[in-house]
Amino acid sequence: MTKPWRKSHITAALAAGAILLTGCLQDPNAGSNSAGGFGLGEPEQGDGTVSVMGAFGGDEETYFKQSLEAFTEETGITVEYVSDQDFTNTIQVRATAGDLPDIGLFPQPGGVFTMAKDGYVYPIDEFLDYDSLNSTLVPGFLDSARYKGRVYAVPMRMAVKSIVWYPKKAFEEHGWDTAPETLQELDTLAQQIKTDTGATPWCIAWGSDQATGWVGTDWIEEYVLRLWGPDVYDDWIYGRIPFNDERITQAFERYGELATPDMVLGGNDGIINTPFGDAMNSAFNAEPGCYLMRQGNFAITFFPDDIAANLDDEIGIFAFPRDEEGYDGQPMLGGGDLAAAFSYDTDTIALMEFLSSDQFGGPWATAGGWLSPHTTFDASQYPNETTRAIAELAVNSDVFRYDGSDVMPREVGSGSFWTEMVKFQSGQSAQDTVDAIAATWPESEEE
Repeated sequence: MTKPWRKSHITAALAAGAILLTGCLQDPNAGSNSAGGFGLGEPEQGDGTVSVMGAFGGDEETYFKQSLEAFTEETGITVEYVSDQDFTNTIQVRATAGDLPDIGLFPQPGGVFTMAKDGYVYPIDEFLDYDSLNSTLVPGFLDSARYKGRVYAVPMRMAVKSIVWYPKKAFEEHGWDTAPETLQELDTLAQQIKTDTGATPWCIAWGSDQATGWVGTDWIEEYVLRLWGPDVYDDWIYGRIPFNDERITQAFERYGELATPDMVLGGNDGIINTPFGDAMNSAFNAEPGCYLMRQGNFAITFFPDDIAANLDDEIGIFAFPRDEEGYDGQPMLGGGDLAAAFSYDTDTIALMEFLSSDQFGGPWATAGGWLSPHTTFDASQYPNETTRAIAELAVNSDVFRYDGSDVMPREVGSGSFWTEMVKFQSGQSAQDTVDAIAATWPESEEE
């Protein structure tokens, strides 16, 4: 059953903690991050049942439930999961109605921030060991749910976006570089492919009906991370610097230098009109029309059946590399699902501890379509070498950052950023593009 919700309890308790510990933020360098360190006191005794709501349905719901069986067997706690494909809106309605579940599984951090702002969710330092958790997660991942100095949710699934895919047999035949270390070396590789084959090296497609343009936002985020590093990236996505800051403009220009019509299959029209799931299809022809695709780990689900059935033999990957004059490290752009607690009792805490541990997710990992955000996860549970290699890219990265458009205000992140990217790809200047997007940023949405 759903436990009674008392929003005033959290709001008052957090306010009291803030008075007692003014200026003490949840930060791995702050020196005090033990559970319960902000004054909420001992949790209530659980009643043996934890209610959970998320957007996982179909096979994902099955694998999620299978991954909870070990927890239930060990603790005796029953988990009641409700799937809702409109989770982001439904959870807001239930919050207003005073009918929240014990735990919500958020596909994006924006919803967590709204809940934290309105006092509906508990910061994780009240019931989890922050330092221990942070030590096993992919570096920087825990920051994805940080709101005004405190973290309000924990990663329980990871998505990796900074992946370049290529047809392995063609690369072996030509002896091309399969692990360029910098963007400059990647540009050299692309030119070599064009010289050797006469084909366009890049497979880029954005087509997504009303959402066309979102793939382009990922490209800009990749360049901001590599040119300027995570601090500037954070300032950008949270509105602490304007969208038309000159550094962001330069990121647009660098992407534009890569995605010229003579380097991408189909040119500008092909990029905009080809469905994003079909981007790499031509790479598997007897005479490929393109050879390189930057896309997230979910791309596996779009490969032709014969390629997917022999993934390790047919597909190679490497990390979208760093810039030799930019951030001194390998960043990783991605996403993930975040677990947030709406109740504060022993059963909810026990399940949050499990969901946020490297012990969660084994059956889901084996079935495919799931990556652990923990560097200590047993990678032998992944179904193939390609998936293990993807996880290793994230584990070996220097910093992880959440997809910026998923964090930005909705008017920008799934609005002007998408539409203006299409205009940019169609020939609009970088400056005009960032100016147009900057004009739509709501002032009240700054962190």
